[in-house]
Parts: sequence; structure tokens; C-alpha cells
Amino acid sequence: MRTNRIRTTAIAATALAAALSLTACGGDDKAMGTKPAGAAETATPAATSTDGKAQQDAPEAGAPETQTVPAEGKHAGGNGKKPETAPNAEAAASIPACTPKNSTVKVSEVSRPINHLLLTVTNTGSKDCAAYHAPFLRFDNAQAVYPILDDSKPQSVVVLSPGEEAYAGIGLLGEPGEDEPVKSEGLGVIMVDKNNKSKGEATLKLPAETYTDSRGFVTYWQSDVENALMF
Repeated sequence: MRTNRIRTTAIAATALAAALSLTACGGDDKAMGTKPAGAAETATPAATSTDGKAQQDAPEAGAPETQTVPAEGKHAGGNGKKPETAPNAEAAASIPACTPKNSTVKVSEVSRPINHLLLTVTNTGSKDCAAYHAPFLRFDNAQAVYPILDDSKPQSVVVLSPGEEAYAGIGLLGEPGEDEPVKSEGLGVIMVDKNNKSKGEATLKLPAETYTDSRGFVTYWQSDVENALMF
């Protein structure tokens, strides 16, 4: 069972308001990266999913206020796969962030683990893009973004060639009786750049009967489904 210890990153309220209202904004970002491995077969998303696209351009803003949640004994990369690394810094010198302008995002149900959803981002552009950090999530009209699972941070940034995918797991509920679940119908997914600044928001429709509580979390972007759903 993950611990309840939460550390809060303090960000000005004005930055939060700006980031939560953002739609897509293009931009070139540079970072070292890795090529994602193929999706693992251990967790299969259900057929029902929803895609999200940004509606209009918006100016870049700082990251909203977030929470990070440690997890005991859990580490990304647990399936032993080692994504291919860029041969040198020069080869990975220009990797823009995956945003709603060059990618699509969808949310899907999974058969297991229970009380989880799967986020998938697909590079629909003509050039490589990087799935930086973790997506900022907000359910319905929540002002605070969903907690981020600190221990899910991968060793390297996931870089997507056109048509490739990255994944993030969403844990919906904590232990039974710990908190009162709240039903949600919509999900805002805010993509970020290498500096953890918002690059646009995709709005998705959640599967029916989706409930969350304050013990939930979202992982960092992963190169395969197994890593995204191992927490």
C-alpha cells in the first residue's frame, strides 16, 4: 500500500489559474530522450476510449500547483526493458514536447488492475516529440490538479516517433473507507514541456461510472503499458 505522505509544490495562484485555462500551444523543446518500447500485453485497454484535441492557441504559462505521492517499493522500468537511448547530445538536440497540436490523447478502461484508467498519447505529427514529465489532470471542474506519483518517474524522457505512443496510469481510489468517492464525467489533460510548463489541454469524456478520491494519482509518461499500470 502506498504511503499517504504528500509533498506540495508551491506555485502562485495566478500561475495555476493560467495553466488550467490553457488550450494548445506549440513550441520546440530540447531534451535527451529514448525511443519507446512496444506496449506490453499484460494489461489490455477496453474498447471504449475518448480522444481529446485542443480548441485554440494560448500563451505559455507556469505549471499549476501539484502534489507528488511517493509509493513504497515501486519503481518505473520494472519489466526490465531498456529503451534505446540517443547516441549523443547532438542527435537529441531538438525534441519538441508532445502537445495537443501534434498529438492526440485518449483515456481507456483497463481490466486490471482494478480502479485504474490508462492514458495514451499518440504522436500524430511528422516529427519526433517528447512526452515530458507527467500530465497534469483535473477531473470535471476541479481547481487543483490530480496528485502525481513521484516514484513512477522513468530514467529517461520518452520520445515518440510519428505514430508511436506513450502511456500514463491513473489510480482512481485508495483503500476502501479512507475517503468518500466522487463521481466524475470529464477529464482535462494538460501536456507540459521539458520545463514542466503547460503546452495545452485536451478535454476528454471519462468512461461511465468513474469515481475518484483524494488517494488517487497519475504516473509519469511511460514507454509501455505494463510500466504505466504497475503502480
